[in-house]
Amino acid sequence: MGVKAGLVISAPSSGTGKTTVMLGLLRLLRRRGLAIQPFKSGPDYIDPAFHQAASGKASFNLDSWAMRPQLLNSIANKASTADMVLAEGSMGLFDGVAKTGATGTGATAEIAMRYGWPVVLVIDVSGQAQSAAAVALGFRDYLGDLPFAGVILNRVASPRHEHLARLGMEHHQIPVLGCLPKRGDMLLPERHLGLIQAVEHPDLETAIEGYADFVEPHIDLDALIKAASITSQPTALSGDDEIGQIVPPAQIIALAQDEAFSFTYPHLLESWRQQGAEITPFSPLKDECPRKDAELIWLAGGYPELHGGKLAQSQSCFRAIRTHAETKAVHGECGGYMVLGEGLIDKDGNRHKMLGLLGLVTSFEKRKFHLGYRLASPVSSAPAMQRYHALRGHEFHYSSILEQPDVPLFSVTDANGQIVAETGSVRANVSGTFFHLIAEA
Repeated sequence: MGVKAGLVISAPSSGTGKTTVMLGLLRLLRRRGLAIQPFKSGPDYIDPAFHQAASGKASFNLDSWAMRPQLLNSIANKASTADMVLAEGSMGLFDGVAKTGATGTGATAEIAMRYGWPVVLVIDVSGQAQSAAAVALGFRDYLGDLPFAGVILNRVASPRHEHLARLGMEHHQIPVLGCLPKRGDMLLPERHLGLIQAVEHPDLETAIEGYADFVEPHIDLDALIKAASITSQPTALSGDDEIGQIVPPAQIIALAQDEAFSFTYPHLLESWRQQGAEITPFSPLKDECPRKDAELIWLAGGYPELHGGKLAQSQSCFRAIRTHAETKAVHGECGGYMVLGEGLIDKDGNRHKMLGLLGLVTSFEKRKFHLGYRLASPVSSAPAMQRYHALRGHEFHYSSILEQPDVPLFSVTDANGQIVAETGSVRANVSGTFFHLIAEA
């Protein structure tokens, strides 16, 4: 199997409007009857759900730092049944970490070059005109072998503004694939971790249709489709080549899944199911109990800090998890890890009693920003982690640790090898980490 023709929707930086452009394009291509495989470059766990809503097809992360080449190829090959790929970048096109070890930097440009998907650069031209061409020129030529399709000019103030910006691009033979007028209502709702979750959007379908209707008259969709090309054919994984895939932590997994617990990488769940694991969701917010014969309860990350009071009242669910933990494994990631602790303090200073299976106490009243890739090696035994050696993941949250009396679960470093204090913790059958698992190292 080989990778399909595709494009990478990227930008010079965050905040340029590339996500709304991406959603509008996905819906327009779907309206044309094309099967589009969406991807997200990097460790974003919110955008893929928006991609799926717009395209009707599950979106997956491609992460050149966290994933070995074989795993990247396996995920990219999910496009084999699609007509075309549309991949959304993270941050700026070249933003990543200092390269270390056998993997890349995590930059979107690495994905574009690996699979030959030309870059469409979304440039916010507010406050500039011909100067935007210097930005595009720098991005186009920064790496000599970068496939580059052209630019979409966003937040154009007037026809005169568009004319001047186009002049600059024409001077350097940079294709202008679209010019989007400035509209203040084209922003997706956000909170402290970025966009709100797709499941929380009050009317997502109407919003996506609106993005498509807005984008359609202002972009050259035929030129975009023509710009997509195939220049690379990665090999499908088989047998001993399945390096980087994570074996299921158990065969029957009860997965917490609702508005408070929603962050689990799609490729993980799909891979676990393909390897024979049975994953059954339950909602702590609805006081649903996990499956009784589950070997493992997995509390996904999410926004439990927004639902602390309601979670504290989910007594049937909490009792079932505590009973399970007496004899079997429980693991939590980030938000799920916080819920395993003694207490969670929300941004208003209210303390909510959590499961108490770990001694962890976290606070959003005393905010502290944690962001970055994580490389973790076990230093303590935990039933949920016993099948693994070294792991790669990503941490992104604003909570502060007030108490963490339990033994560390991992020795953790960042992508540059610097020691990270947030080690996760373990007590008997219960474990948790602040990083979200992506792949085995």
